Amino acid sequence: MLVRFYRALYRIRRVEEEIARIYPTDKIKSPCHLSIGQEAIAVAVCEALQPEDVVFMTYRGHAHYLAKGGDLNRMIAELYGKATGCAKGKGGSMHLVDAEVGVMGASAVVGTSLPQSVGYAYALKVRRSNAIVASFFGDGATEEGAAHESLNFAALKRLPVLFVCENNGYAIHSRQQARQANPDLCSWAGSYGLPTAKADSNDIFGLYETAQQAVEHVRRGRGPYFLECLTYRWKEHVGPGDDFHAGYRSSDELQPWQEKDPLRVLAQQLEPTVRCAIETEIEKEIATAFAFAEESPWPNPSELFTDTFHEVQHGAIVNVR
Repeated sequence: MLVRFYRALYRIRRVEEEIARIYPTDKIKSPCHLSIGQEAIAVAVCEALQPEDVVFMTYRGHAHYLAKGGDLNRMIAELYGKATGCAKGKGGSMHLVDAEVGVMGASAVVGTSLPQSVGYAYALKVRRSNAIVASFFGDGATEEGAAHESLNFAALKRLPVLFVCENNGYAIHSRQQARQANPDLCSWAGSYGLPTAKADSNDIFGLYETAQQAVEHVRRGRGPYFLECLTYRWKEHVGPGDDFHAGYRSSDELQPWQEKDPLRVLAQQLEPTVRCAIETEIEKEIATAFAFAEESPWPNPSELFTDTFHEVQHGAIVNVR
């Protein structure tokens, strides 16, 4: 598990660091919300899932896409706006999708992953599927009306959905304590009848164990579960830079999170030769992915008129454009 977690964390971190390096060149055609510092949540939760399970995530979704098995070549091509991207170059960083591995799509609108997840979970229950849904969202999303409706409906119908709140303490530039009179999100979720747990993302093994227990609860048909993961965003809200000059937070706040960085901790526990082999392999994969994106063609202009709507007649889809 040590090797598996290190590989996943290092891969996500280095992919996003390379995105940050390339971003100022304007080759990447969409805004990017980096998850540097938050990777352990996606890795631990997705490790607890089965291949048939699905995830819905936010616009800060690179980590979830990769942790669930999304294709790296197609992800980078999507950021470049190329035809070979996972959304044919139409969605960019904020709309990653790979349904073949259970990545049902990221959303650029705050809070929308919750009702989407609940709808999918409802369909799974109706079909008597053993699969479950993992719904990722930030602490800011808990203030949306859709979040309240989603938790209530999921609890009422005992739906197979794991709600994963990545609480990094900020909704863009607004501190949680300045937005919420009661910042105890577990008590908020518990008020709708959901069992809850809180975990520190710096302890990836502890987070994994907690996620396993939550997944088991959901899969056994006991209804939804709420998992709050405490974390911290290292970079600015959107983009590759630092934003401490903006005055809403300080670099002193970041330091303890960097010192406890799971990637750093696991690296110290690995044999140097093993770590070097993992890193070398991943660096080659990343170089290949960016080369793939560079060499891929732009979408044909006719693609503007495809995948835009469904024509439905008497409940059956008769045409897709």
